[in-house]
Amino acid sequence: MNQKLIVAAACGALACAPAMAGKLYVSSEKDNVVTVFDGASLKQLAKIKTGDKPRELVFSPDQKKLYVACGEGNVINVIDTATDKISGKLDVGPDPERFVFSPDGKTVWATLEEDGVVSATDVATGKRLAEVKVGEEPEGILITPDGKTIYATSEVANLVHVIDTASKTVKANIPVGNRPRRFALTPDGGELWVSNELSGTISVIDTKANAVKGEIKFAIKGFRQEDITPVGILMTRDGSTAYVTMGGANHVAKVDVKSRTPKEYLLTGSRPWGIGISKDEKTLYVTNGRSDDLAVVDLGSFKVTKAVPAGRVPYTVGVHE
Repeated sequence: MNQKLIVAAACGALACAPAMAGKLYVSSEKDNVVTVFDGASLKQLAKIKTGDKPRELVFSPDQKKLYVACGEGNVINVIDTATDKISGKLDVGPDPERFVFSPDGKTVWATLEEDGVVSATDVATGKRLAEVKVGEEPEGILITPDGKTIYATSEVANLVHVIDTASKTVKANIPVGNRPRRFALTPDGGELWVSNELSGTISVIDTKANAVKGEIKFAIKGFRQEDITPVGILMTRDGSTAYVTMGGANHVAKVDVKSRTPKEYLLTGSRPWGIGISKDEKTLYVTNGRSDDLAVVDLGSFKVTKAVPAGRVPYTVGVHE
């Protein structure tokens, strides 16, 4: 039985309980669109044409705007979430990969993969405030809640760069696993988790020491170690549980944060990559890049309840409540 049929069978067994988000936005790398779904019915509401290769999605704090990084379009498109139409754009530099906003919303920090740079841009004026040179192919980026520190991954250098936002300089470089991708920060800010795609691990960084303090390994029955390629990480608000997409191993891992132990694995589709969660933290949404669908996971049972087509190579999902 192929993976789509397995997911469908699981869905049928659970009567396909609906998701409860208002709307879901999914970026499709190959179609150059963001697809909008009704969160309850998963009915497709709209397809929004964007720049080429849309990937990362970030909402404004009030969720009135959705920002879309278009790597080959060299732009961040701005979508009005009331009308689901493009309302503007941001120029943060060529080939934007991922990005974050400062806590006050005035500055956007973006990883520019082609140039090996993290850029800072004034949102209101579009003025470039800084370009911080980092290792080759930067991707993941995270800003601390106080806005004082940026973390960025370099996929080629196998480093996490620690950037001081006041001086706009790199203050530390932390060696991690092979091809680091994404981040999650514990609620107390003490640990930074980094997914290492080609090592098949997560590095746990002590943020005070700027050094790796532990490592999480994964083992999934029926998959070779080289097929286990973790990318997306999402941590619950209380910091008790992390969900990690396993890429080539076609599963999502449920990890106990305190013990740093994978507790369960769930088959979601082919090459799960992006990950999102409902506001009440009862439903997980996973984009499967090779089966071209969006899987909905009930976290109470940790089962897939539904999967819907989501364009060619869906990258990530934004949850609009």
